[in-house]
Amino acid sequence: MSDATLLDLPPQNSETAVVNLPTFFPAQAKLRWLMSQCRFVVARCGRRWGKNVVGETVASDDAAHGLRVGWFAPENKRLSESYNVIVEALDPIKKRSDKTHGMIETITGGRVEFWSMEDENAGRSRKYHRVIGDEIAFTKPKSIDIWTKSIKPTLLDYGGRALMMSNTNGIDPDNMLFALCNEARYGFVQFHAPTRSNPYLPRAEVEALQRDNLPLVYEQEFLAEFVDWSGSAFFTRDSLLVNGQPVDYPVRCEAVFAVIDTAVKTGKENDGTAVVYYALLRNVIRSVSAEGVVGPQYNLIILDWDIQQIEGALLETWLPTVFQHLQHFAQTCHARMGSLGSMIEDKATGMVLIQQAMRRGWPAHAIDSKLTALGKDERAISVSGYVYRGFVKISRHAYDKTTIYKGTTRNHLLGEVVGFRVGDKTPTRSDDLL
Repeated sequence: MSDATLLDLPPQNSETAVVNLPTFFPAQAKLRWLMSQCRFVVARCGRRWGKNVVGETVASDDAAHGLRVGWFAPENKRLSESYNVIVEALDPIKKRSDKTHGMIETITGGRVEFWSMEDENAGRSRKYHRVIGDEIAFTKPKSIDIWTKSIKPTLLDYGGRALMMSNTNGIDPDNMLFALCNEARYGFVQFHAPTRSNPYLPRAEVEALQRDNLPLVYEQEFLAEFVDWSGSAFFTRDSLLVNGQPVDYPVRCEAVFAVIDTAVKTGKENDGTAVVYYALLRNVIRSVSAEGVVGPQYNLIILDWDIQQIEGALLETWLPTVFQHLQHFAQTCHARMGSLGSMIEDKATGMVLIQQAMRRGWPAHAIDSKLTALGKDERAISVSGYVYRGFVKISRHAYDKTTIYKGTTRNHLLGEVVGFRVGDKTPTRSDDLL
């Protein structure tokens, strides 16, 4: 595709507008060609391949030429970045736009509308020349029904086309990506692109991906293969140890910090409020031989953890103890930068804790919404490479610690982390410390 689209404006205008669009690399150009040949295309692509560049470029090009496009994503937070890219590309011919309502109109009569598939009725009553689905593997359970009942009918009026894109996310017949790729009755032609087919990624970094990630993670995230996670241990106890043993508190470290997962609930079946304390280190090299470094180099030590069921009124008295513990660890571990404070998810009771901390001058930081928008499976996968490579270790205190929680005495941190399984939908699964 050309890197510019020239458009003659409506008769009342005497100028020609230029809409600049990216030039596709060869694998992206293949996907664009396939879209011109087939009405329904589903693209499963490795991370950082550039599928959004294709989708955003096609949507911008369509709208520039007066066509109507529906853009669908798993939730509102995933819509924002693509909205910003498309509205900027269409700025020379933009008639009006409204990010709150997810709409961009062009002076050529084109329109792009953005929908969250959190709403099962997304797109109903609309008509489009093309629909584009972003990260469709990460929609809610039984999401294939959203395609059948809500999205596909929007293409009837114009005989429209569809591009559905995503990285893979396990094997599930009800998952939209898996179903569109594997069931002929939906009428999709499949396009497959591993991460390595993007020629602009540094070759050394791409080659390191297989070495630095768990085999199943590499297959799913970067080869874009459908992986069966059932029964697979994800975080192993040995990966958190050094020669089979937990580590001592560091004599010196760069900083200490905590991460809090909050819940104001009571009753055995509900979540708890969890906190994990960490020390951040420069690389700790265990030994060196003539051939190079031998043994693990780690950057993060789990110092301590706690989990409780705390009623809302008690959070105000519990939160100060977190910062007291952080000051204790800053002194014990001689943290050069002291305590960085606590990272808290910025929603529900987390917002309350952040506000309370700010009023008292305590360092509390909201976790980036791009991370919290992901499910816990996706968050676990995103950090798995660091654990797999031995960058994260557990202290002797945190390893030996046991507490009573929901009537059970054990090391709840190890239980949740080592017992974690991707794709486990058990409603009673405890994962607050994870």
